[in-house]
Amino acid sequence: MDEMDFEGTLVLEQLAAIDRVDEFFEAVDADDVQRAAALMREADVDAATIAIVLRKIAEGDAEH
Repeated sequence: MDEMDFEGTLVLEQLAAIDRVDEFFEAVDADDVQRAAALMREADVDAATIAIVLRKIAEGDAEH
């Protein structure tokens, strides 16, 4: 999973609004789903979207 998976999404827009995009991608790269989820909650991403993103992160791990 890389930045292209999220390009132009509301998730990135909301993370950018709180200046946490880099931290989010660091969490994704480290497979730290708890941190990624916490950052999305901090950015007021809705629970359904967080669940989708966390599923995509898990699916990305399965590809490796």
